Amino acid sequence: MSSPSFLRMSLHSAQRAYLPIGKSVLGTLLALAVIAALSTIVLAQNTPIQHVIVVFGENRSFDHVFGTYVPPAGQTVHNLLSEGIVNPDGTPGKNYKKAHQYEALDTITYEISPTGKSLFAYLPPPLAGGDEYCSDTTGEPFCTESVAVAAEPNLSPAWDQYLITGATGIPKKNFDTRITNDQNLPPGPFQLTNGTTLTYDDYAASPIHRFYQMWQQTDCSANAKGVQTCKSDLFPWVEVSAGDSNGAAPPAGFTWFGEGSTTTGEGATSMGFYNVAQGDAPYLTSLAKQYTLLDNMHQSVMGGTGANHIALGYADAMAYTNGNGSIATPPSNQVENPNPQPGTNNYYTQDGYGGALGGGSYTSCAQESQPGVKPIVTYLGKLGLNPNCDDGNYYLLNNYDPGYNGDGTLETFTPYTIPPTTQRHIGDVLGDAGLTYTFFGEQWNLYLTDLALQNPLDDYCNICNVFQYATDIMTNPAQISAHIQDLTDNPNTGALGFFSQVANGTLPNVSIIQPSGFADGHPATSKLDLWEGEVNNIITAVQANPTLWQSTAIILIFDEGGGYYDSGYIQPIDYFGDGTRMPSLIISPYTTGGNVYHGYADHVSIDKFIEANWNLPAISFRSRDNLPNPVYGSDPYVPINGPALDDLMGAFNFSLAKK
Repeated sequence: MSSPSFLRMSLHSAQRAYLPIGKSVLGTLLALAVIAALSTIVLAQNTPIQHVIVVFGENRSFDHVFGTYVPPAGQTVHNLLSEGIVNPDGTPGKNYKKAHQYEALDTITYEISPTGKSLFAYLPPPLAGGDEYCSDTTGEPFCTESVAVAAEPNLSPAWDQYLITGATGIPKKNFDTRITNDQNLPPGPFQLTNGTTLTYDDYAASPIHRFYQMWQQTDCSANAKGVQTCKSDLFPWVEVSAGDSNGAAPPAGFTWFGEGSTTTGEGATSMGFYNVAQGDAPYLTSLAKQYTLLDNMHQSVMGGTGANHIALGYADAMAYTNGNGSIATPPSNQVENPNPQPGTNNYYTQDGYGGALGGGSYTSCAQESQPGVKPIVTYLGKLGLNPNCDDGNYYLLNNYDPGYNGDGTLETFTPYTIPPTTQRHIGDVLGDAGLTYTFFGEQWNLYLTDLALQNPLDDYCNICNVFQYATDIMTNPAQISAHIQDLTDNPNTGALGFFSQVANGTLPNVSIIQPSGFADGHPATSKLDLWEGEVNNIITAVQANPTLWQSTAIILIFDEGGGYYDSGYIQPIDYFGDGTRMPSLIISPYTTGGNVYHGYADHVSIDKFIEANWNLPAISFRSRDNLPNPVYGSDPYVPINGPALDDLMGAFNFSLAKK
């Protein structure tokens, strides 16, 4: 048999020959032929892991969830509490000033580290988010548990009760008076919950978290010697100043403090955190103390859900094409422009997801003349880093619908759709090696009867399905059936869902699970305790099959930090990120002990783990899974050979394998 290192080198050479979009078709075909030939070689497996299950949650940063977590004896963690930013009771700690937040000036062209900063005297008051009252037609929350469970059947039963609780009682975009001292909060992190007027089970607002906004919130700069600093001190200012305009002018009387701050629907929501030391997130806390918590796992892309799911599936950004594999230019009103509108302080010109005036979500980052590009490229240049932006390519930065509907037809319900892509994805790498993979999207079965997502109880996430963007999957009904399923069985087709496949031992090698919008933990539209309930059901089901459990790694991860503040280090990798840390845990027989793993990682680290586990090549010649594993100096969180990404192998102890 060929040695794993030789095989990986051979496959990697073939991958490098796979030319990027818009290059020689002949060269691409030749490269694919080489890959197909090499894929007949039997691949060695390095670990007992035969099944990787990735479970996504939505929009929470590490400090937002685990900011006061205290690990077992012998372990350390970087969070608000360990840094002295807050005390165990959630009040400001001795080092609170490390997380101070500032207002700034940006009135001419977009800057990622604007000047004219001054400390907030008090935070802009956080505003309410989530539904004011219950509803059995839209949920969030439901009024009747039987209706709720019919719409969301995949929680462990003990959590079903939380589907009908937590209504805010406050109209959206009003001051959230449930928060203690809501209009006089100090200029840094504050505890979101108080056990009475706002509990862990209540709905709360969702911070702003788009691409250029997050670059600006993290306030990254580099000096002439190439020393990087990300202060993360502009989170509330960007929330209340950048707007949500889709190109519209600021509303009359707009200000970014006091009563006027309600126009953004935000306030200082970004600075709120749960207090696990006082009982918040109890199930996630119990998992952290039993298995392995990752406190250096980051979102791959500054910005939103779609681009970060794509990062897992493709280990790269996705470029706009003509739908047939050639690069193209998107409509002008779909190009991002974070330059402030005339006469405003940081109210973006075009930054959105769609509307009458457009919805900017693409950037041609190889052109410094494009709005917003030069400050980021200049920053990376001082650090000696390549932006990794190909000439002529416009890259998706936030959320656009995939180019296909679930039945393989072209998506025509909205103009805010990224065209079908021929980019290679992690499924191609797995398939070439004869390994199996499935995206389990909750409510996929319902979505197939409601492709336009008109049913308010259809909360399937199409932008989360990494394979729904891909031409090689979506143009072949057999490939769709093989690689996209629901958590539950499909009564119309007989296809088995995730839980049935777990029970009968037919789970694929790699599973990606996306809960519905009711249970994904997204602020305002879901709750973290509902995600805990779905995660509990998944873990319990896997552990009920002892053979499966002994060969499985369950990786819990979020798509991105959701715009919440985080105190962790951010490694610059390329134009697209990295971004803030996210909560992440690895649940496996080989990750027990309550360990905290510090290896620097992002979504692509999961691809690297899959590739290392089965001796697979990188996805493409330019994808991030080509980056080396980190090497550390005195700081265990900061790679000295960056950009570098951990393959997560160090988080496991395979000596625990049964003999």
